[in-house]
Amino acid sequence: MKLSIYQVAYKNLLRRKVRTSLTILGIVISTWVFVTLLGFNHGYENSLNENIEGMGFQIVLTAKGCPYEAATLMLQGGTGLRYMPENLVRSVIDKPQVERATPMIMHAEFDPNRGETGGTTIYLGIDAASYPPMKPYLAFSQGTWFASDAENQVVLGYEVAELEQREAGDLMLLPGTTEEYEVVGVLKRTGNQDDGMIYMPLFAAQKTFNREGELTMLGMRLVPEIDQAAFEEELYQLPDVQVVSMAQVKNTIMGLVSSAKAIVLSVACIAFLIAIFGVVNTVLMSVFERYQEIGILKSMGALPGDIFKMVFIETTILCAFGGLLGIGFSWIFSGMSELAVRYFLPFSPSGKLIIINGSTALFSFIAIACIGMLGSVYPAWRAASVRPLESIRNE
Repeated sequence: MKLSIYQVAYKNLLRRKVRTSLTILGIVISTWVFVTLLGFNHGYENSLNENIEGMGFQIVLTAKGCPYEAATLMLQGGTGLRYMPENLVRSVIDKPQVERATPMIMHAEFDPNRGETGGTTIYLGIDAASYPPMKPYLAFSQGTWFASDAENQVVLGYEVAELEQREAGDLMLLPGTTEEYEVVGVLKRTGNQDDGMIYMPLFAAQKTFNREGELTMLGMRLVPEIDQAAFEEELYQLPDVQVVSMAQVKNTIMGLVSSAKAIVLSVACIAFLIAIFGVVNTVLMSVFERYQEIGILKSMGALPGDIFKMVFIETTILCAFGGLLGIGFSWIFSGMSELAVRYFLPFSPSGKLIIINGSTALFSFIAIACIGMLGSVYPAWRAASVRPLESIRNE
C-alpha cells in the first residue's frame, strides 16, 4: 500500500483548525519578537557606529559635568547645555598632538510651532573654515557654507529644511531670535544628527544667544602616531573641562544597552521555547486522539517509519508556516517596532534601529525549523510505536 504521507499530514492539521491556528499564532508571535530583537541587535550597533563616525571627532572637550550628559549633548543635542571659556579651548588647538580641531557652540531653543506639540530646535555655531574638513561627508543640495565672519546667515540640515519648507536664498525668522536670517545652504540627507541642525557662524551664534567668549565643545582629530591615552591624561589637567573619547562613548552606551538587550532576548527565547512546547503538546494530543486511526493505518500496511514521517511532517509544517509568517510580520512592522524602541530607550541614535536582512531571516527560520523538528521527535516516536491490535482493542 502506497501512502501519500504529505497529504495525510496536511489533512490531519486541518481537522482541528482552531487548535492548529492557535499553535501557529504562538509561533508567529514568538518568531516576530525573536527576529525583531535580532534585527535590533544588528541595527542599533550599526546606527551608533554611524553616529560616532558622523561626529568626525576622536576626542571632544566639553564643560565639566556628567559624561552621559556630554554624550547626549554630542550625539543628540541634549538640553541643559554647559559652557566653557573660549580662551581655554583655544590653547588646546595649538598643541602638537592635535591634527585638526574645530570649536563649536550649541544652543537649544523650544519652538512651539514645530509639530503638533512643539519641539526643540538645535543651533550649532561653527567655524566655517575648520568644521567642514572635519566632516567631509557633508554635501549640499543647495548653496554652500557661509563665510566665517558672516552674521545673518544660516545653513539648514535636511530635516530642518523639509520641516520649515526653506530653500537657499530664503529669509527666515529663527525661533528664539528677533532678526531674519538668510538661508545660504541646505545640506543633503545624512541619516544622523546633522539633519536636524541649524548651522550658524560661531561668532554670530555667540552674539545671538548672549554667549560671547564661551563655547560648548571642541572637536579634535589627533596626529595618527601619538598616544591618545597619554594625551587624554594631559587634557584631564585642564580646569573645568570634560574629556570625552568617542570610543569611550560608544563602549559606555553599548554596555548600558547590552544588559537590557540580554534580558529582553532571554525573555524572547523563553517565549519561543514556550511556543515550541505548545507545538509539541498539540502534535502529541493529536497522536493520542488518533490512536485507533494510527493502529488501523499500521494494520493496513503502514510502516513505523511512515507514521514517524507523517507526524514529523505535521510538526515541520506548523513550525515552517508559523516561522515564515513571523518573519514576514517582523519585516512589515519593523517601523512600528522601531518607534516603540525609540520611546522606551533613554538614547536612540539616528538611523535605522532594526535591520532585518536576509541572513537574519534565514538564521531565524533555520533555528525555528530545527527546534521544531527536534521537538517533533518524541510525538513521532510515540505514534510510530503504536501497536495496531492494542490500539483497536483499547478504543
